[in-house]
Amino acid sequence: MTIRIGKIGYLNVLPIYHPLETGEIANDFSIVSGPPSALNQLMDAGRLDVSAASSIEYARHPDKYLLLPDIAIGSRGPVQSVLLLSRGPVDSLHGETIVVSAQTHTSAALLRVLLAEWKIRTNFVTGDATAILSRGERPQAILCIGDEALNLRFHPDYPVRTDLGEAWRTLTGMPFIFGVWIARRDSLDRSGQAVRRACDTLIRAKVWGQTNIASMCALAAERSCLSREELRSYFDGLVYDLGEAEKQGMTRFYRHLAEHGIIEDVPSLNFLA
Repeated sequence: MTIRIGKIGYLNVLPIYHPLETGEIANDFSIVSGPPSALNQLMDAGRLDVSAASSIEYARHPDKYLLLPDIAIGSRGPVQSVLLLSRGPVDSLHGETIVVSAQTHTSAALLRVLLAEWKIRTNFVTGDATAILSRGERPQAILCIGDEALNLRFHPDYPVRTDLGEAWRTLTGMPFIFGVWIARRDSLDRSGQAVRRACDTLIRAKVWGQTNIASMCALAAERSCLSREELRSYFDGLVYDLGEAEKQGMTRFYRHLAEHGIIEDVPSLNFLA
């Protein structure tokens, strides 16, 4: 069975998927690339077997998925690629409208949690920040993720940059996990050996990427507006492991989501054996 693997189409997963796509780590995957929101939908529909996904996707459908152990995308502070860009201080956004990227689910939910904790009430509209700004429009605030956030983070019309990874650490003292890797339970039932082998391969690819992060920065610099030094700072700020502290941060996030009515219940973290 060829395992259908979902890949987030952002720089942050380059260290994991580069060795898979170049054959450094042997595999026979069918890799599908897309933004987190699209991969969430494909996993929910059963069109992928294993995928990187928004951490909130697992919380919404824990009956469908198992988490892969010790692989994730998160931060223990500034993440640099999940930013609320605003024209004024965050507390001045009360009653204003925030443009939220359609590509994100977890980051949008995290922003809702943070604003609720800060007692700031806002409205939200979904939009393409890059396209909106290119038309000359200047909304009061925009939530950007991934490569778009890296490209827009120093936009002169948005001097206030709130890094949601850092904001979460300030609020809780914990790491934040934006993305996880999940396997469909029914795929495991059909082809357990192939799915487990795919999970082992992803873990080996993660280790390869961490070991070769300098060469990943050089490669990323060829296709990015960021320098090698900026990319090294970016990658060094990311968490690719899913240890105990990260699991605690996930559970804390899920508790906040349940408290604010974004999910019904706090799911248990169930892992692929």
